[in-house]
Amino acid sequence: MAKRYFRLVDDVYTPGRWELGSPLDEREQEIRTWLFERGEPTHVEGRIRIPIYAPGKALDFTLLAGSSIPVVHDRVAAVFAALAPGDVQLIPVEVDGQREPYILLNITRVVKCIDDEASDEVRYVTPAHGLPDQIGEYRSVIGMRIDPTKVGDAQVFRTWGWVAIVVSEVIKESLEELGATGPKFKEVTGPSTISAEERARDRKSRELLETAATAREAAWRTLGSLDKEVFMPIAMSGSWPGQRQLWSVIRCEAGRTLLVTHGLSDPFIERLEPSTGFGLELALEVDAAVKDISKGWPLMLLDRVADEVAEHEHVRESVKAGLFSMEVSGKGMPKSLVTQEGRVAVLLGVESRTLPSHFSTPYGEVKLVTVKVLLPSELAYLLEHGAEGQAVLARLFAENGEEHLSRLKRKPVA
Repeated sequence: MAKRYFRLVDDVYTPGRWELGSPLDEREQEIRTWLFERGEPTHVEGRIRIPIYAPGKALDFTLLAGSSIPVVHDRVAAVFAALAPGDVQLIPVEVDGQREPYILLNITRVVKCIDDEASDEVRYVTPAHGLPDQIGEYRSVIGMRIDPTKVGDAQVFRTWGWVAIVVSEVIKESLEELGATGPKFKEVTGPSTISAEERARDRKSRELLETAATAREAAWRTLGSLDKEVFMPIAMSGSWPGQRQLWSVIRCEAGRTLLVTHGLSDPFIERLEPSTGFGLELALEVDAAVKDISKGWPLMLLDRVADEVAEHEHVRESVKAGLFSMEVSGKGMPKSLVTQEGRVAVLLGVESRTLPSHFSTPYGEVKLVTVKVLLPSELAYLLEHGAEGQAVLARLFAENGEEHLSRLKRKPVA
């Protein structure tokens, strides 16, 4: 009987689960995560601390946020130690708030076994991608399948050329018998589970989304340096055109940080045809080089505004027409922005001398809508003066040089 192997992934849909952050050394400096993703033993001096990125239910198996590095409970580590002693390095770590022992599972075996023909879709790096050192390597692997005859005696390994962890059926069954929380298994041996029609549809949808994303990234790069290192949460959303919530971070001049939505102009994926989706993206710029923007108030605010835009057609039409103000929940936001009613106000569509009003994609023009956070007194002015008040505020912001920039510490203009 042919051996079966399974891709080991993080079950991100576990209700109320925690998320773990990047490892820190004894000096509280972030440890370079690639040390644990190379597929070889490594050494870190002193203790390693794992901070909680998002509080929630502790799991037995967790991939660190934005990586493929497992941190596991000691009882899960014992399974790997017993069944795959030559494939792993067990590194004790301290997880914030946990008295029980946890282990960073460094997988030290790499196997070149991806079956390009059996996988649903494989793409390679070409000269056009501007990565001369990676030409011929995998750019993407969809519906991965491996050739089990090339695995040898490995029980857990990383696939050569692509970020994936694969385990044997023996390890899968042992973790299931243990009742370990957190892991999810996807078989990577045997024939593909999708039909030719489904494969063609999936390929078409990926091409549509990739074309749109590539065009947006080209536009973002004209505004500053696109930060590819920062980890930004990705969520599935039926209200966004491509059914995915994406964000991009752009580092601008004078130490500013520009946060943009990266998917409101995706094609409507269910229609499987080119389009600019809602025809707009949102941009919120702050006057600081925010280090961990994924945890800060700018993303929290932009996320709430984007939800309103995505879920309500009348909001989108108003935003496209010109200035538009709205209120969102102030929960977790800086106190200087929150009204007595617990709300935060924004003014959308404030003109900018540094940001374009539109950018081009192969599917059409996309409107870039600025999001300006307001102070409570400015919201009161809007509520009193209505649409005329929006125009007055926008003019005052332009006159004092604020324009679309969102700042916590500034004097109100009204």
